[in-house]
Amino acid sequence: MTAADPQTRAITPKILYYGMPVILITTWNEDTTVNITPISSSFALGDNIVLGISTSSKAYDNLTRHPECVINIPSAPLWENVERLAPYTGRTAVPEYKEALGFTHCKDKFAAGGFTAVDAEVVQPSRIAECPLQIEARIQRMTVPEYDPFFAIVETRAVRVHAHENILIGEHHVDPRRWKPLIYNFRHYFGLGSPLGATFRSET
Repeated sequence: MTAADPQTRAITPKILYYGMPVILITTWNEDTTVNITPISSSFALGDNIVLGISTSSKAYDNLTRHPECVINIPSAPLWENVERLAPYTGRTAVPEYKEALGFTHCKDKFAAGGFTAVDAEVVQPSRIAECPLQIEARIQRMTVPEYDPFFAIVETRAVRVHAHENILIGEHHVDPRRWKPLIYNFRHYFGLGSPLGATFRSET
């Protein structure tokens, strides 16, 4: 028989954003303008990036129609720009539950967030110039699970990666000592602390 753990207790948190990088997804609107959607659910497997997005979001509508996006990853100092986008949706008809939470429609998310649009090289949606990492991607598959139809699992493949010069070391490596992604931790924004060490496979 195992012993009880005196250091823990069972809890029921409303959300499980236990510390993930913030991502700003840019997608292609029907009128060829570009929408920005902040998310904080993602993970990477090689050059495949899996995203979790709400099926009530404009991003979901856009990706269903036009399966391309740019995965823009902001640095910690951009948290206020990201937060400016938080109360907005790109949907002209605001979903009732979002309206009850105080969301309103915003057409120009670049202006609302204080961001600059720059052309992508391979996909249609624009990149966000201020984000130090910008990953152009194509959607491989979108799945809405039966057990939770409010979210979609979006599998993407990176087709072009852009990085600010000041976070690079060598030709193709991002310097983890300079790159400080914005982290969303139980609905609070954080940056990274001091480095603790490197894995044996690190090349930098």
